Amino acid sequence: MAALSAVVFTLSWWLGLYLLARDPRKPVLVLAAIGLTSFAAVVALDAVRLVSGSEVLSRIEIYLVALPGIAWFAVMVELARPADTFRSRAGEIAAIFAVAVGAFAGAGLAGSVDGPLRTGHWLMFAVISLSSLGAMIKAVVGGAKPGSVVGFIIVVTLFFALGNAILVIPLGLVPSWLALASTGFDVALLGVAVAIWDAFDEGQALRADMRRSIIGTLVIAVPFAAQALIGMTVLDAGTGRTVMTILLFTSLAVAVAVEVLADPLAGLLDRLAFSRSPGLRADREALRQTEAALPLRSDHPLGGIDDEAFARLTRRALGHYGDLSKLVASPLTALPAIDTRLAQRGAPDQPLERANELKALLADRIAALKPRDGGDFGTTEQWRHYNSLYFPYVVGVRAYAQNATAAGLDPIARQAWQWFVTEVPQRSLHNWQNAAARVIAADLRGSLVTAND
Repeated sequence: MAALSAVVFTLSWWLGLYLLARDPRKPVLVLAAIGLTSFAAVVALDAVRLVSGSEVLSRIEIYLVALPGIAWFAVMVELARPADTFRSRAGEIAAIFAVAVGAFAGAGLAGSVDGPLRTGHWLMFAVISLSSLGAMIKAVVGGAKPGSVVGFIIVVTLFFALGNAILVIPLGLVPSWLALASTGFDVALLGVAVAIWDAFDEGQALRADMRRSIIGTLVIAVPFAAQALIGMTVLDAGTGRTVMTILLFTSLAVAVAVEVLADPLAGLLDRLAFSRSPGLRADREALRQTEAALPLRSDHPLGGIDDEAFARLTRRALGHYGDLSKLVASPLTALPAIDTRLAQRGAPDQPLERANELKALLADRIAALKPRDGGDFGTTEQWRHYNSLYFPYVVGVRAYAQNATAAGLDPIARQAWQWFVTEVPQRSLHNWQNAAARVIAADLRGSLVTAND
């Protein structure tokens, strides 16, 4: 059983960290990562509890088993939000808070994960089940979903199954080996489903990057786990076996984290080792990010995607304007215009050069949105598309960031900053950026069609 628990723990822990490492700025990925890593923590804690027979761990575990269901409900709520819109999350936050209160109330009533089933356990089942069903109905009926209805229902079903299974495992309602094996399969499907959704949203490839990550994880995790499992087989029940079980899961957690989070950890080490060489740190960071982005490049031809998908890719590229590592993985680097620009410069056909040319191409298209009245800044309606892209992305004006100021901006950028802060709601800016991105996408799409003809 310890070996099976270790497999499920490693799989869920790896998937959680992998999703987090993809982009820690995306709420969906962060929430899914919280659900998966807390699921892994429950599996590890339950294994230690069974070996030690600790009642204290049983009382702690009943609260911990509520976390995955809450986090996964939050993921479903986030996925159900309309795409490419900006609106308050107050309603979603209130719903998540209500589910959390209900789940923890059930945990308090249950008292522990030990059987038999009590009122608190049934309350936890009900909260997880009804919240999952409600999120699915809202997404399907409201039409606000990132992909097909069938795809969303599959994801919700996985959330539902895992959210309830994590409570079934410690209660012993079904054989432990069967519960662990089935949940391990569900965890794999869930993590891959969320990763596929994010890759589709970003226009990135996934298979090569995920394969590289899982191979690296196995190479590191298997030797650590094997040593601990061998130690457990030669120890009798008691303190020694409990300590070895704890060592098994902590060593797996550290080993997997070091592999999956290698790039952030390397950045941290660079800040310590090269604290007096900011230029060297920046160069090394750029190289690491570019290297990490290469497996994410998609080989699918741009001509095979529809206008909506092309507009979404353009919007993503504009949002990543200042991040070359993100632009390296953008499918827009395959535009024929990029080939032409590289040939004109006599530059080598390399991923980083293509990313630089895509950035320059986007800058040209943004500049083309500027009204031809001879001014550098205006607040009339005809300036909206240009202002919404040029100042936030090209200049770097951050009008809505916490504690943001106009320090370091030139006089024109200061005017734009003041205008955004005092006259433009963030929702309006978001809508203008989407509209401007569609204009640029139509222009790029037209040049693509012309080149193909």
